[in-house]
Amino acid sequence: MTKPPASPDPPRVLVADDQADVLTALKLLCKGEGLAVDTASSPAALLAAAEKNDYAVVLMDLNYTRDTTSGREGLDVLEKLQRFDPTLPVIVMTAWGTINLAVEAVQRGAKDFIQKPWENARLIQILRTQIELHSALRRAGRLEAENKMLRGAETIPDLVAKSAAMRPVLELVERVGPSDANVLITGENGTGKGVIARALHAASSRASRALVTVNMGGLSEGVFESELFGHVKGAFTDAKSDRVGRFELADGGTLFLDEIANMTLNQQAKLLRVLETGEYERVGSSRTRTADVRILSATNSDLKAEVAAGKFRQDLLFRLNTIEIHVPPLRDRAEDVPALADFFLRQQSTRYRKPLTGFDPAARAAFTQHNWPGNVRELSHCVERAVLMARERVVHAADLGLQPTASSASPGLPLDAMSLEDVEALLIKKALARYDGSARLAAEAMGLSRSAFYRRLQKYGL
Repeated sequence: MTKPPASPDPPRVLVADDQADVLTALKLLCKGEGLAVDTASSPAALLAAAEKNDYAVVLMDLNYTRDTTSGREGLDVLEKLQRFDPTLPVIVMTAWGTINLAVEAVQRGAKDFIQKPWENARLIQILRTQIELHSALRRAGRLEAENKMLRGAETIPDLVAKSAAMRPVLELVERVGPSDANVLITGENGTGKGVIARALHAASSRASRALVTVNMGGLSEGVFESELFGHVKGAFTDAKSDRVGRFELADGGTLFLDEIANMTLNQQAKLLRVLETGEYERVGSSRTRTADVRILSATNSDLKAEVAAGKFRQDLLFRLNTIEIHVPPLRDRAEDVPALADFFLRQQSTRYRKPLTGFDPAARAAFTQHNWPGNVRELSHCVERAVLMARERVVHAADLGLQPTASSASPGLPLDAMSLEDVEALLIKKALARYDGSARLAAEAMGLSRSAFYRRLQKYGL
């Protein structure tokens, strides 16, 4: 009998602070969330640990014994960590009085910051987000992709794009990437619009600064301004401290606005003002701030049709689509499917520590017969499932699990032969098809909130 794969080691976190009680509290908190924790009480110890061990994320204070207020010692350490491993995510901790220093740290490469005293839920959420991003970027070889882009390479490894349909996309990324032009990235759900955004940022002169991503589809009216522009302490009931908005975090870098079509007209007006003037105010403050950001945005909707229907501002569209890049669906780039499947197999085999060597002929045939309504995201989830299910060194067609969930492959499959999840996935696919890929309209038709609908798209790889 084949032994089940060993459970992967928990993500390893390095926490650095010169206060023993802070280290103890953070260690207990992280361990309670299933994270492995190492601690360091000085910059030297932090750097030594980072060079010796492989960490998923670093959580570090900015102030140590050399200087307790300026934070320069922490910025020096951040710079050394960046040189040592540019892909290692660093989250900085700071007191309320040094919020501007935290923003400077983010602009220098830190991924986020936490204010002391911290909120446990927010801290864990930030840690897990960065751990997942770091894992994905390492598997995709993003650093290698960035280096090749900066050297003018013809291909981008994490795009795995060899088909004729993707050639115009690669050419546009190469031509437009080095500029500061705003780019609108269009395409169906799961086609890889976020990967294109990362490639554009990596090819730009802003590559050494922050790439900040916001899912506009998940922002309600109540948090929109606070999320994008920040707020000051006391601006509203729950504003217990100052908060830096995404525009400020992205200053000097790139701001990626995903699901741009899902903003309300009121939100669109507020965003347009910043794009036109470069100026904004934190909620509760009268001080006008400026932000130098490049805007990348993405949508699966037809924005021209949305404009015609009065649901999207034409002047905002003009600001967003100086250049438009359309990412074709996977069914139109069938030549890429085998290479993508092999790419994901290497990723997931490493992740789950299963020494798989490839796919058998029947599995490869199943790839070509499937039309991939969920695009690259669906393929990625399919391969991950196959890696978990495989009992031998090669993946068989049965391991892929395509037939029960692919409406195109088995249109007559009775509902009583499907699981509840299969039925839900099928209904979501049909809703998306009925509304021409519009997640907003499909969510409304199914009686789901936008956030709940997007969670399901992610769950089913659609």
